[in-house]
Amino acid sequence: MKRFAKLFARLDQTTKTNEKIAALATYFNEAAHADAAWAVYFLSGRKVRQLVPTKLLKVWSANIAGIQAWMFDECYEVVGDLAETMALILPHRQSDEDLPLNVWVEKRLLPLRSMDETQKRQVVETAWNSLGDTERFVFNKLMTGAFRVGVSRQLVVRGLVEASGIQADVLSHRLMGDWEPTAQFFEHLIDPDTSDAMISQPYPFYLAHALEGEVDALGDVSDWQAEWKWDGIRAQLIRRKEETYIWSRGEDLATDRFPELVEASEALPDGTVIDGEIVGWSGGKVLAFGDLQRRIRRKALSARILREVPVSLICFDLLEHAGMDIRERPLVQRRDMLEQLIAPTNTPLAPHRLLLSEIHQATNWKQLVDLRRESREHRTEGLMLKRLESPYRVGRPRGDWWKWKINPYTIDAVLIYAQRGHGKRAGLYTDYTFALWDDDQLVPFAKAYSGLTDAEIRRVDRFVRQNTLERFGPVRSVKAELVFELAFEDIRESTRHKSGVAVRFPRISRWREDLGIKDADRLDTIKALIRS
Repeated sequence: MKRFAKLFARLDQTTKTNEKIAALATYFNEAAHADAAWAVYFLSGRKVRQLVPTKLLKVWSANIAGIQAWMFDECYEVVGDLAETMALILPHRQSDEDLPLNVWVEKRLLPLRSMDETQKRQVVETAWNSLGDTERFVFNKLMTGAFRVGVSRQLVVRGLVEASGIQADVLSHRLMGDWEPTAQFFEHLIDPDTSDAMISQPYPFYLAHALEGEVDALGDVSDWQAEWKWDGIRAQLIRRKEETYIWSRGEDLATDRFPELVEASEALPDGTVIDGEIVGWSGGKVLAFGDLQRRIRRKALSARILREVPVSLICFDLLEHAGMDIRERPLVQRRDMLEQLIAPTNTPLAPHRLLLSEIHQATNWKQLVDLRRESREHRTEGLMLKRLESPYRVGRPRGDWWKWKINPYTIDAVLIYAQRGHGKRAGLYTDYTFALWDDDQLVPFAKAYSGLTDAEIRRVDRFVRQNTLERFGPVRSVKAELVFELAFEDIRESTRHKSGVAVRFPRISRWREDLGIKDADRLDTIKALIRS
């Protein structure tokens, strides 16, 4: 645990990428393989669910620290992180044992799940008393399921490349899908022999950057392929050894959530991996994302929800053909092979469940500019632009794939509630609730957490403190004086919201200091957008 805690501290204390890569490589070279496996697991964003209820941890740590519950809550509100709050209030300790990370996780942490409250308390307090300050902080992070440090999975891969010499795309592929953090897995991860592959394992997803600047800066339009950017669930459909696996971009195995896609995939030959977008599809057209949300939120799929929200996979790339990895081939070749593959699968048994993404041909960029304006009519977010000669890359490199989204909806709304943020912004009011006019009343409409500069956040924070009307726990009601422009991607009717509408990805686009609250938009205005 000491070695891992030291790595955590080094990663947390620097913003320099090369220093982080060096720290990761050193750890992977020096740590036991069983410890390195768990380090990769946590550092790449995987976590175990919370093992002990928060309310119990608060009570236990407050009792050890000799403080009352209200004082713990005050400390928590200032610090903004439960694990850090507990680490700070507990008495200072020097570590008197140095058990490996894998022992701490497998013998101390994971067994907590099956213990009763008394047993949990004994194990946790024993751990707190035997760990040094930094190790205890890391232990708390792991126990609460809130372990985060300033590295991405791609940075972890770069550290592994530095330590092992294995190519990044091979390592990224091996880290996809299900795997257990064991010494054997880590040995497989850094094994130079790349001939083996898990049957269900997906490929790392190729992601696009948002297009900035003018589209004609990309060069000749004939070098590019344009497709709709669908608003659904990015996924890979894998057909190997007569089995089907469906993986989401978030690395969730979602096969059982989409039985109609499994049925349709049975027409595909073995050794096929398709990249695409899962959307609700009925009557020859895509359904709204809100309909798809109804389905994916269900723990069990009833016959009714399968009937009301059927899905299709809009296929736009072929990654594996006849068991061969073809990602290095040009997109134009992969597309030709995909077209030959998909057309025969639309049989009466499973009609229109595997659909080819439509390619839009253009002789100039203006034609695509005009087409992009029609995006909302097709329930899409804009266009994807892909260079015809591009390979299928790993991660989000620039140059070959671009997402060219339409401009978001915008409305002017009034700030009415504020709440403190978390982490580094725990001492500032950064989480806001906005309202719109309904007759002569302001009705809560949406929450937003981003979009302001640090200087603007400090100004809003000062306003909140000086103009608080009421307090509801951590939430403050404030005078209705500030107007902000909010941007969002989509809008739909909602019975769950007081306003009667729900919006997707709301964020602050600018502070409208030029407007008074009477200039803010009305609910009728935004509801009209649903019908437009």
